[in-house]
Amino acid sequence: MEEIEIKYLVDLKETIAKKIFENCTFGWEVLPKIGEFILELGNSLDQEKFNKIGENIWIAKTAKIAPTSCIIGPCIIDEKAEIRHAAFIRGNVIIGKEAVVRKCNRIEKCHIV
Repeated sequence: MEEIEIKYLVDLKETIAKKIFENCTFGWEVLPKIGEFILELGNSLDQEKFNKIGENIWIAKTAKIAPTSCIIGPCIIDEKAEIRHAAFIRGNVIIGKEAVVRKCNRIEKCHIV
């Protein structure tokens, strides 16, 4: 089981969500915490770098969002991420820097780095 521990799967130096992984060994331990964490982190994000749109959705100003994508909060989309045509993001999601969510991808309750 050691090979599926967070410390082997996620580079915590590369995510804005580092704090949520504290005191967790496995990724599934994070899942019930994501929604509340996004609200806390989102409200503390630099307004020079992020826009808050809709209900509890924060999008980096450098992110590319297709107008045909569907984004339901709470959600944070980090810098230079790309949400393409027909992508579907449904709550409790953090999309990491430079991540790409493509057509017909459905993302729920997760953190993508």
